[in-house]
Amino acid sequence: MKKGTSSHIYTLDCGRHEIVGVVTEVGSKVEKFKVGDKVGVGCLVGACHTCDSCTKDLENYCPKMILTYSTIYDDGTITYGGYSDMMVANERYVIRFPENLPLDAGAPLLCAGITVYSPMKYYGLSEPGTHLGVVGLGGLGHMAVKFAKAFGMKVTVISTSPSKEKEAIEHLGADSFLISRDPKQMQAAKGTMDGIIDTVSAHHSLLPLIDLLKTHGKLILVGAPAKPLELPVFPLLFGRKIVGGTAFGGMKETQEMIDFAGKHNITAEVEVIPMDYINTAMERLLKSDVRYRFVIDIANTLTAA
Repeated sequence: MKKGTSSHIYTLDCGRHEIVGVVTEVGSKVEKFKVGDKVGVGCLVGACHTCDSCTKDLENYCPKMILTYSTIYDDGTITYGGYSDMMVANERYVIRFPENLPLDAGAPLLCAGITVYSPMKYYGLSEPGTHLGVVGLGGLGHMAVKFAKAFGMKVTVISTSPSKEKEAIEHLGADSFLISRDPKQMQAAKGTMDGIIDTVSAHHSLLPLIDLLKTHGKLILVGAPAKPLELPVFPLLFGRKIVGGTAFGGMKETQEMIDFAGKHNITAEVEVIPMDYINTAMERLLKSDVRYRFVIDIANTLTAA
């Protein structure tokens, strides 16, 4: 850990693992970074580096991966994430930020961004002209729309909330909007999508989504419902369709994602708050009253204090 990169934290989201800052000190063996660099730390701060996943730059699937918070680090201490004014990390788990990417609106890319970018790339859902459905327009969903449009895809947002249609189309640039509770709309859209990214963590039915897919279509789950979802088999058999899943991304792919975001000016929609607003922010999160990420400005909070 002492050989890693020390970063002054500037912003982070309420997940404690979307952390950005500026390097203030580097260890004697650090080669990738220097003082003054804009950097970020995402979901991971360690892994075994020897397993099959690690050797393929997929540290996020390492059985011994060390998460950024609430996990035991190599030295036996607990990782606490980004709720601090300073953080030390191994340079392998530090991401270089493009100069044009703002730290506050760029921070959520380190989890929300890579969580939707990774399955798009892996499952072949990033080809220009293909039709992607995005289920849920929240922290993950709005990033999926932005990346898909940057890839040149046709995008349909699928939501239970009619009130989000204007936001999806006029602000985020989605091509169309489906109300998932409207049988007529869902019926009319059957068999029209090449793939779907499902970001919803609430319990919901997969059958209507599978029906939206073309033959060979792919439904990819990135949400994490507390209860198991029912998976109907016959619609998969009679369409050669796939249901898959994914969990954020490895360090190489995360750097690739942030570079792509910098090139295409992709940022999250955020509300920047001071440290003393956290309790109120948590109450608002429970009410889904955020568009779409809270970012805590620790540096200015400390300066004001």
